[in-house]
Amino acid sequence: MFDTLGLICMIWWYLMLFHPLHADFQCMESDTQESPITNVNVDWRKMELSWESSRNFSEYKCTIMDRDMEYIDIEVHSPLCNFQEELDKPLHKGVFFNIEVPNTNISKQCSFLPGGMNGSAIENFSCVIYNIFLMNCTWQAGRDAPADTQYFLYWQKSRDEEEMECELYIKDENCRNMGCIFENVSIGVEKAYFLVNGSSKDSVIQFYDEYIDLYKIEILTAPLNVTADCTRGSAGCIITWHPPLTNHVEESRCFQYEISIQNKDEPKEEKKLPRVRDDRYEFQNYNEKKRYILKIRARGKNCLVSSNWGEWSEPIEFGAAISRTYFLPYHNQETNSVH
Repeated sequence: MFDTLGLICMIWWYLMLFHPLHADFQCMESDTQESPITNVNVDWRKMELSWESSRNFSEYKCTIMDRDMEYIDIEVHSPLCNFQEELDKPLHKGVFFNIEVPNTNISKQCSFLPGGMNGSAIENFSCVIYNIFLMNCTWQAGRDAPADTQYFLYWQKSRDEEEMECELYIKDENCRNMGCIFENVSIGVEKAYFLVNGSSKDSVIQFYDEYIDLYKIEILTAPLNVTADCTRGSAGCIITWHPPLTNHVEESRCFQYEISIQNKDEPKEEKKLPRVRDDRYEFQNYNEKKRYILKIRARGKNCLVSSNWGEWSEPIEFGAAISRTYFLPYHNQETNSVH
């Protein structure tokens, strides 16, 4: 059956694609005299500030500052400053540039302020990485955005890689892009750059951008191969597991684990075990007449791994009437009583 809604979404997508960012770039002199620094220009994609000078100065000092008054200084010997290596602040709040010649009163101040209709930029932007290689980003339309506003997401994993647009948008019932699904995502050491641009036939739409450490938004998978090996009597159980799978960390020292052991017959009786760094734990004071439910989860520790707790492992049961080596999935269902 022909997908009419899909065709309409595709036509709209092509009609509104490739609209540039809208921002106001203005410069002012430091005094009433005409400055030798002229034709100042900013390439926002490369974060390069360039200008011309009617005099041959041997040195310039460039400063970029955001609205939170955080700034970066660079000294150069030609009329070009590149802030890309140092910059990880978003531009949608606006930034300010200053060019000065050391040991003189010559300077030029410039502002890069987003243009467009107030309240039209997206809101509540967030991304999450899950199942090792998948990433979802979602957002909400600007509260004052026109009804025909369409949004487009671009991202750059690192400064050495090309900017890419989302290939698989999540759409609402009105064909508006409200999120994106990414596949085969790998986590690097640099912050990734995300930009959501908008377009409307009625108004200029403000853009939104953000830098994100990808490792911080990863939901760690559960530890693997969880087992409990118990001896008779109260000698204890040896619990072992393997680290969760990630696409960027292979060292087991990068994880901390939380172990939950519950008495199956008394669910409220949960053991508060110490958090451990190894992939082995000795559960003492084991009562072989009881049945226990075991699960483990992990988080990053002292590495570029998310510090948030990840997913719990599938619960396994060990204890009474179960063989010596325990690796049995636990199914939460009541056992029928015999009268």
